[in-house]
Amino acid sequence: MAADDRSRTGDGSAPSGRTWAWPLSSLLGGLSPAEREPLLSLGTEVRYPADRVLVRESDRTDFLLVLLAGVVKVTGRTQDHRDALLAVRMGGDLVGEFAAVDGRPRSATVTSCGRVTARAVSRPAFLDCMRREARIAQAVNESIVTKLRAANDRRIDFTGCDTATRLARVIHQIAVTYGEPAGAGAVIRWPITQPELATLSGAAEPTVHKALRRLRESGAVTTGYRSIRVESMALLETIAFP
Repeated sequence: MAADDRSRTGDGSAPSGRTWAWPLSSLLGGLSPAEREPLLSLGTEVRYPADRVLVRESDRTDFLLVLLAGVVKVTGRTQDHRDALLAVRMGGDLVGEFAAVDGRPRSATVTSCGRVTARAVSRPAFLDCMRREARIAQAVNESIVTKLRAANDRRIDFTGCDTATRLARVIHQIAVTYGEPAGAGAVIRWPITQPELATLSGAAEPTVHKALRRLRESGAVTTGYRSIRVESMALLETIAFP
């Protein structure tokens, strides 16, 4: 994401003095520099290579990560021992905050998709910050509610929809939240595989493969190496919400 794309991002500096650009829809992007400074001053900066597990489902750890840059995927283990992709998170988001809030075991696994920079914050430091900083506490609460609403909406919206519609809604949601504006569309610059699209869409991989081909043929999207480009957000929206 371009650092000067201020219509879609909230710019700010971490304690190291570096400037980051975060989507306005993210927790950090929605706070002013003064409001987010207490959160960014917590913990220590950590860096992870691609394909590193940052948080593992069922573990008893309770730190959280404030994502500064990079993309992670959130997965859960199904009853038939498959990894289901639950969500993606990017710079500006928090991951691991559920355990940091309630102290219970991890509800999902978080894995880096490419290089990730974050601040690792202990549970006591995070809870103390929440008590002291009302604006941060409000933003964290709103972020958690947004995630839960999105999960509920996906379950409800998918009822009775065919695979092409569900896939279009998944891509539309990702593009609106994390895409880089590009003409009439947007570019999603993080590696998402067809099996992961299938789990997000609640469909079998061969079916999603056919649905993605239909979206390409319609002119709504094109796919490239480690990226998806939405050629027309308006067209994709008509397919996703007929």
